[in-house]
Amino acid sequence: MTQTVLITGASSGLGEGMAREFARKGCNLALCARRTERLEELREELERSYPGLTVKVRALDVNNHDQVFEVFEDFRNDFGVLDRIIVNAGIGKGQPLGSGKFRANLQTAETNFVAALAQMEAAMEIFRDQNRGHLVVVSSVTAVRGMPGNVTTYAATKAGIAALSEGLRVELAKKRSPIRVTTLYPGYIRTAINEKVKNTPFIVDAKTGCAAMVKAIESEKPELYVPGWPWTPLGFVLKRLPVGVLARLF
Repeated sequence: MTQTVLITGASSGLGEGMAREFARKGCNLALCARRTERLEELREELERSYPGLTVKVRALDVNNHDQVFEVFEDFRNDFGVLDRIIVNAGIGKGQPLGSGKFRANLQTAETNFVAALAQMEAAMEIFRDQNRGHLVVVSSVTAVRGMPGNVTTYAATKAGIAALSEGLRVELAKKRSPIRVTTLYPGYIRTAINEKVKNTPFIVDAKTGCAAMVKAIESEKPELYVPGWPWTPLGFVLKRLPVGVLARLF
């Protein structure tokens, strides 16, 4: 049976890359983002390349929380069922705390955590009603520890959504629910969000990174670092390093 995958933030970066990978695998797609002109271009490209595919697109500003619920439900009405929802939309802004850039940090917190909460709420309402589905939350390898400087707020938001995901997994396991929740911790994947970041060890290109993400998603495992090498062992080490060592590394 053909699966339907909803991806937020699908007009560029990881969202666009995952859309291409899922299309290649024969999935129908529900794609949303603020930039509808780029979504339309992507839809036309995918439908030309994969004629049997159904691709629906909608405008969505994830900070408009009411709109999140409306768009997700409209997509479900389009397809009848949503098999997988990927909470991917986010931004990479951030400044050191106390540097007078509160608005940048606030925008990061609102977009990466509060808006992600809205997306998770909307997804789970649909999945609970269907009594099935796979929720995927895109966190970050930076979530495993507190990070300094420009990354402090960003890392905290990614840790926050990882905690939300884990809480859901505990609840669903207790209820023996068929709904699955996966948290992805991507390492550095070259996209517009990190093109100005200087310290990006082990970075991979977007195609390689997105292919690794989709492979990880399809495994439906609870938590995964992507690409698995070298980030799985590095994530294990990062969690255990003393603060003084972290300070020298970052």
